[in-house]
Amino acid sequence: MTAGLEARAYAAVAPHKVAFLGLGVMGYPMAGHLALAGHAVTVYNRTASKSEAWCAEFAGAGAVKKAQTPQAAAQGAALVFCCVGNDDDLRSVVLGPDGAFAGMQPGAVFVDHTTASAAVARELHALALQQGLQFVDAPVSGGQAGAQKGVLTVMCGGDPAAFEAMQPVAMAYARACTRIGASGSGQLAKMVNQTCIAGMVQGLAEAIAFGQQAGLNMPLVLDVIGKGAAQSWQMDNRGRTMIEGRFDFGFAVDWMRKDLGLVLAEAQRNGALLPVTALVDQFYAEVQRDGGRRWDTSSLITRLTPRS
Repeated sequence: MTAGLEARAYAAVAPHKVAFLGLGVMGYPMAGHLALAGHAVTVYNRTASKSEAWCAEFAGAGAVKKAQTPQAAAQGAALVFCCVGNDDDLRSVVLGPDGAFAGMQPGAVFVDHTTASAAVARELHALALQQGLQFVDAPVSGGQAGAQKGVLTVMCGGDPAAFEAMQPVAMAYARACTRIGASGSGQLAKMVNQTCIAGMVQGLAEAIAFGQQAGLNMPLVLDVIGKGAAQSWQMDNRGRTMIEGRFDFGFAVDWMRKDLGLVLAEAQRNGALLPVTALVDQFYAEVQRDGGRRWDTSSLITRLTPRS
C-alpha cells in the first residue's frame, strides 16, 4: 500500500477519468484513493512540486498524471473533484480561462470538497448550469486520518442526477456520501457538524480541567465515562492527548476559526442564535494569540490548565 494510506477494499465501480484539484492534507490522500480504486486521475496543485510528488507516489496505481492548470486537468474528465482552502481559493480554480469550468465537457460534474460558504456553492452551481455543467458542494468530515483511511463522511448539496453520478466514485475515500438537499445544503450540514464539534471540545476541555483540579486519575475517568452517555469521538480520540498536553497534529485552530466564521456569518443571515458557538470561537482566538494557530482544536484546554 502506498505510504500514508491504509489498506481498504474498494467497491466495484467502472473506471472513470477524473481530475483532482488541490493536494493538501486532505486532497492528497483522497486523490490517492481514487487512483488506487482504478480511476484515471489527473491532478493539479498550485505548488507544482506537490503534483509531481503525488504522481511519483501513485505511479504504480495506473493512469495518473499532472496538469499545469485546473483547465487542463479538467479536460475530458467526467468528474472534477476539488479540495482547497476557502471561497476565494475555490473561485480561483473554477473560474477564468485557466479555471476548471473552461476545460470541462458538457454534462461533467464538479464536486467541491472545500469547506466553504453556502453562498459560493449556490453561485457556482448556477454558473455551472449556465455552461451545461453540474456542481455538487460536498464538504467532508473525518479529518486527515479519515482521508488516509478512506472513511470520510461526505455531505452533499446539488441536483439528484449530479449526486448519483459522483457518489459511487467518491466512495473510494468515504464510508458515507449522502445528498442532504439542494445546492448549498452540503455546506450548511458541514456548519452544523462544526457547531457540534466546537461545543463538544469545549465541554471535554472543561471536564478534564475540572477532574485534574480535583486530583482525579483522568485517563481512568475517561475510560470509565467513555462507556456511558458521555462517550464521543472527541473523548475517544482527543481525551488522552488533551491530558498529556499534545496538540501538534490534527485539525488546526486556524481552520476551525475559518469554519466557525462561516457558521456565524450564516447564522447572521438566517437568524439562528449560536451563543455557545460564538463564545468558543473567541476562546479559539485566545489560543491563536497564545501561539496555537496550528495546534489541534483540542488545544482549547490550554486556556484552562498549564501546558506540560
